[in-house]
Amino acid sequence: MFLEFPLSHLFSEFTLTSPRGPLTLANRAVVAPMCQYSAVDGLATDWHLMHWGNLLNSGAAMFIIEATAVTPRARITPYCLGLWDDATAAAMSDKLGRARHMAPKVPVCIQLAHAGRKASSAAPWQGGQLVDAAHGGWQPEAPSALPHLPDETPPDEISAQGLEDIKHAFAQAAQHAEAMGIEAIELHGAHGYLLHQFLSPLANARTDGYGGNFDGRTRFPMEVFQAVRAVYKGSLGMRLSATDWVEGGWTPEETADFALRLKLAGADFMHISSAGVSPQQKIAIGPEYQVPFAKLVKQKTGLPTIAVGLITEPQQAEDILARGDADLIAIARAFLYKPRWMWEAAAALQGTVDASPQYWRCMPREAQTIFGSVRIGMR
Repeated sequence: MFLEFPLSHLFSEFTLTSPRGPLTLANRAVVAPMCQYSAVDGLATDWHLMHWGNLLNSGAAMFIIEATAVTPRARITPYCLGLWDDATAAAMSDKLGRARHMAPKVPVCIQLAHAGRKASSAAPWQGGQLVDAAHGGWQPEAPSALPHLPDETPPDEISAQGLEDIKHAFAQAAQHAEAMGIEAIELHGAHGYLLHQFLSPLANARTDGYGGNFDGRTRFPMEVFQAVRAVYKGSLGMRLSATDWVEGGWTPEETADFALRLKLAGADFMHISSAGVSPQQKIAIGPEYQVPFAKLVKQKTGLPTIAVGLITEPQQAEDILARGDADLIAIARAFLYKPRWMWEAAAALQGTVDASPQYWRCMPREAQTIFGSVRIGMR
């Protein structure tokens, strides 16, 4: 006999729309994209096979693959994952296909990205500073020839033809994702990378039609979105930094306005983060510090909205959803530290998760006694 409990918000289903049709998620938790800096010339490796298989067994309703470069020059580091040609697509398809075969059926999203002026950097555990050509680096490209840090070599300003080439690269990567059955794409417009650089007046000093006022600064990110939407039929959204945390920078109100324009262009969801474009940022950090930005975007647009940032406890996630501040909760580092975070959340909130049967025996006896081995464990 099972004890019956009210269905929690975190463990209720949610459906994303797309031109292909509805994408139903089993719960409201999403594995946020987390760079692994473990690729070789953009190619997925056995590290990705292990990492992806692990997180596909987390119980989360969707797994987002890390920031994936659309050209070699778009990588943050020489070790970043790529999806820019047949070789990188084949490597990803192989590792992802094998990982998915060894896990429950979980929708996969991929974050497509270009690092802009933050490209050609060392891995975080190597200091994260720009790497020169003598040490395997390359010349970054950006909206304007403005370095991220004052002592860095300025990036190249992207030409009109360069903008066209980058849009094509995003679209080509999306076509590869479509071919390998990836259910959703998130364009990376946050954390100080290229699309965010165009949005922010702190990084965009262009005097052509891609700079200046709000319409100019949002033009290129919108064109990238439209190029991807034209070729990709799965669920499509964008991750945005809602604020630069610097006076005179990109603002939450602009974020909500741009998100509304994206909705009209065919966006299916938004993922709201913050910061990353300026070393002058002063972040008012604390639990759920970015949730108000997600709430603003949701209220302004009505789009399904993902909240992220220092959401570490199941009850936090439950309360955010119960208040209607967001529709989905993205969790990053907590899943790295505790890949079965969702199992503990299920125990705390009387939910159910899906996992491979090889793991079923690990459920604590007390959880099985209180809730029943199937109810709390695996459906």
